[in-house]
Amino acid sequence: MTDYLNNRDFSSEFIFTASRSSGPGGQNVNKVNSRVELRFSINQSSLLSEYEKILIHKKLGNRMNSEGELLLAVQTDRSQLKNKEEAIAKFHNLLNKALTPRKPRRVTRPTKASIEKRLDEKKQRSEKKSLRRLID
Repeated sequence: MTDYLNNRDFSSEFIFTASRSSGPGGQNVNKVNSRVELRFSINQSSLLSEYEKILIHKKLGNRMNSEGELLLAVQTDRSQLKNKEEAIAKFHNLLNKALTPRKPRRVTRPTKASIEKRLDEKKQRSEKKSLRRLID
């Protein structure tokens, strides 16, 4: 997959918060703040163009809050540092996916064989249903 972010460094624009995790941790789970939430303000970002911001709003709007911040929470690991790294990787994957242009669909015509197959199946279905009717 091509990297559409051109290795831009977003780390200065990240806001991290840590809280108690409901994930793995054993006895630590009630003591350590291992859940990491990454916040990234798309509207305030100086590294994204206006076109990229519009695309991200369109494709990732359901992951944003009312202030236009992209929210990602990770609590899969016991370590806060590993969760932070995973959140950053998740962020980069999401942005790459959102900024990747869709491959245009090539218009094709159905083959002769597929048309005949469809008509045969239709005929068989029709016969099956006609056999269910009452005979006078």
